[in-house]
Amino acid sequence: LLETSPGVAEVTFVEKEPADRHAVLSWEQKNSCIMPEDLKNFYLMTDGFQMTWSVKTDDTPMPLGSMVINSVSKLCRLGDSSMYTLPNAPCLADLEDDTDEEGNEDKPEKPHFDSRSLIFELDPCNGNGKVCLVYKHTKPVVSPDTEIWFLDRALYWHFLTKTFTAYYRLLITHLGLPQWQYAFTSYGVSPQAKQWFNMYKPITINTALLSEEADFFVNKLDPNKVFKGKNKTPVMKKKQPSHPAVAQKSHTSMPSSKTSSLAGNSSRKRDSQ
Repeated sequence: LLETSPGVAEVTFVEKEPADRHAVLSWEQKNSCIMPEDLKNFYLMTDGFQMTWSVKTDDTPMPLGSMVINSVSKLCRLGDSSMYTLPNAPCLADLEDDTDEEGNEDKPEKPHFDSRSLIFELDPCNGNGKVCLVYKHTKPVVSPDTEIWFLDRALYWHFLTKTFTAYYRLLITHLGLPQWQYAFTSYGVSPQAKQWFNMYKPITINTALLSEEADFFVNKLDPNKVFKGKNKTPVMKKKQPSHPAVAQKSHTSMPSSKTSSLAGNSSRKRDSQ
């Protein structure tokens, strides 16, 4: 599909060997959790996923689309970095607020940066955020139930899907367009990214929402408001109905005179008879 799209060039798919089953088991033992079955089956088929594509601008390819799923070795826990081990260094757990609203039927409970959740990075999103595999309940033991969430650059959470398979479909159908994950946030994608969306529309039901929101960035001219001063000229015509009224009276009176004359003629004919 990408190769047949206008302007698309250099569609590159990196084929990867299946992950070793021992590597998956080692990941589970290291992190004390069970990998979701669909994600485990994915890694046993291919150790990660990577596809990129470019568009031609002035006959020069410019990288645009990117679809990435980290390999098992790069499926690291969020915050596992050497900088966080420095003395008195701030950590993500410091962002936790006890006043955060808990989830409800419309909004699921958000992940926590502290020990209440286990968070692993699936996709770095080219620096636009992070798609994460989230174990939201870790006490007393880590629950096998997982969800896929998007962490934006402002460190706010946005729910994507309940399963990895559903997220994988979203990744493919959005063609790896820049910032496509922001379509699932309350503030949406940027105007620049929306231009790319309009050129290479994702194959997903979310496209309808994007097309409606696109009107928000279009300057609309309402002639009734812009040329409001010029609309005052028709008001002068309201004083002119007197002439047509006279004409109407004359027209309405003529049929009555004709009918009266016709009635007189008919009576005369009867008298002559």
